[in-house]
Amino acid sequence: MILELMQGLNFNSKVVLTPIYCDIYIHKSQTTNKTMNKNTVLAWATFIMIFMGLLLAGLAAFKYDEIAGWGFAAVSLGFFANAWVFNALKGRV
Repeated sequence: MILELMQGLNFNSKVVLTPIYCDIYIHKSQTTNKTMNKNTVLAWATFIMIFMGLLLAGLAAFKYDEIAGWGFAAVSLGFFANAWVFNALKGRV
């Protein structure tokens, strides 16, 4: 039975076997890259939301002078509000 299990194994991937066969558990070295934690993700999300808000506000001010500009301005205010919330969440989640 163990040989049947080992014939279909791909040794480049993680293999999880039941605890009965823990003596043949293939352990791949797990190196974790912790460069993006939750605060970093929220910081990037805040930056992207501010950038998009400025882009939409610029479109509202310079490209669309008529009624459509009001929609772009309203959406840009929503982006700024979301960026404010993301910034407030840093360190709390």
